[in-house]
Amino acid sequence: MTQNHDSKTARSLAERLKEIIAQREFSLFLVLILAGTFMSFMSPVFFTWANIEAILLALSVDAIIAVGMVVLLISGGLDLSIGSTLGLTGVVTGLCLNAGLPVWMAVLAGLVSAVLVGMGNGLLVARLKINPFITTLGMQMMIRGLLLVIAKGRAVLNLPESFTIIGQGRLLTVQYPIYIMLVLVVIGEILVRNTRFFRQSYYIGGNEKAARLSGINVDRVKIFNYCLVAALAGVAGLLITARFGSSSVTVGSGLELRVITATIIGGASLNGGEGSVLGAFLGAMFMAVLANSLNLLGVDVYWQNLITGLILIVAVVIDVLNEQRKTRQK
Repeated sequence: MTQNHDSKTARSLAERLKEIIAQREFSLFLVLILAGTFMSFMSPVFFTWANIEAILLALSVDAIIAVGMVVLLISGGLDLSIGSTLGLTGVVTGLCLNAGLPVWMAVLAGLVSAVLVGMGNGLLVARLKINPFITTLGMQMMIRGLLLVIAKGRAVLNLPESFTIIGQGRLLTVQYPIYIMLVLVVIGEILVRNTRFFRQSYYIGGNEKAARLSGINVDRVKIFNYCLVAALAGVAGLLITARFGSSSVTVGSGLELRVITATIIGGASLNGGEGSVLGAFLGAMFMAVLANSLNLLGVDVYWQNLITGLILIVAVVIDVLNEQRKTRQK
């Protein structure tokens, strides 16, 4: 009897181990370990604290937005305007600070402007049924134009120390943006895995019609998800503005492609219904480590852009092939 029980336990542990190994997060974790090991031989600078902190600071912006982007992708959405939203938040906050508003009021104004962009995207997609790609691409161009108008094409400088400490301050030698990123990733992972409201995004992305018939308020969830990713882009915009002590009308250009690439690498699907916050975080970390490694190896910046684009195409191809394989298995 005991022997049968032990054999069943061994089989269950083996099955559980196979499930863990099959997870995209596990594969990404192994890739990061291998990349770190390789770079430790290629560059003695890679594992220094200064370089690790540089990777984490670069990662913080992408990872924060990836938390919202993966939720949006899970529900079948897409947002190409997050880079512009990030820039808008920084410029609005900077202009308010230079106008003499208190820090909390300027920060609030910046975040409200970001959420309004998300709400606009959500209403157009959910209520008017406009394609998310077209909607958010148009919003991206519109916001970039708005930035040039309100900032008159110039960077907003001379931001007060009471604001810049958000991005430059340290706790136990670690800068605040890194802590904020980790907190948001942990909270996002817990909410997406364990709360009913966020789990609805999986049903919507998997089968929107069935989700409506089951009583889920699909439009409300979609609008919320667009507001969420915009709000997190706003948080990232505040941190990067505070970190550099200025806000630029060009900051955030190309950010949306990096974030989308990271979330797809982390297991999210462009067709919706799949993905995790942890996977998106690891995907963003992979992209940050890759960019840092290419810099340390002296690879030209133009080649870096080419490699990033290639990785995006490969990630999308793998996503399509996985979807085709699942369709054949049904």
